[in-house]
Amino acid sequence: MRDMMPPTERLSDPLPAEPLAIAAEWLAESWRRGGQPNPNAMTLATATRDGRPAARIVLCKDIEARPGYVVFYTNYHSRKGRELAENPRAAAVLHFDGLQCQVRIEGIVEKAPEAESDAYFASRTLPSRIGAWASAQSEPIESRERLRSAVAAAARRFGAPALAAGPWDANRPEEDPSATAAEPHVPRPPHWGGYRLWAEAVELWVEGESRIHDRARWSRALRPLPGGSFETGPWSVARLQP
Repeated sequence: MRDMMPPTERLSDPLPAEPLAIAAEWLAESWRRGGQPNPNAMTLATATRDGRPAARIVLCKDIEARPGYVVFYTNYHSRKGRELAENPRAAAVLHFDGLQCQVRIEGIVEKAPEAESDAYFASRTLPSRIGAWASAQSEPIESRERLRSAVAAAARRFGAPALAAGPWDANRPEEDPSATAAEPHVPRPPHWGGYRLWAEAVELWVEGESRIHDRARWSRALRPLPGGSFETGPWSVARLQP
């Protein structure tokens, strides 16, 4: 039998008022328990203007229960970035298999403030910062060697000669020189940064015996404010049949 908290501790009756506060607790618990490399792995679905969908895994870097959004980072010129530019709506799923629970979020996406993106970018490892400059994410490239050459060129540009000296691969951390050499300053590329997925709807799911799962869906209205923020209406909630 899997190690889990009883479902009654997850979705109370009456239902909680703030769904993203519960989602944040589940994410924190998943980090505490460990057992998987990326407890914050999140499926993000976007669509083109004419409704052609695409989904991929990103890392959920924060859940702000109030005012109510999740944060992820990517290349603004990537496929998802281009789709969000023309259709700024998305859906996301966080599935915590070890905890037997799941979070679904739907809403409007806005870019995160530049200062927030700058701060997060500065916290990344040197190879990751170099890679953000080297990769034209989602664009074709002739070969893996050509990509490594682009990484080496970016490393030389920012004064990281050890990274530029030979083939570099992020899957070989023993070749990462950043632990022993003084790190150069690598600013955040203008094409890279954060997004906030503002929740219009949140569904929480807890696995139940005999597939009688516990589900509830919260929804609210968002009114755009200047500067990429929103005025949030009150949540309405309904328990759903499995």
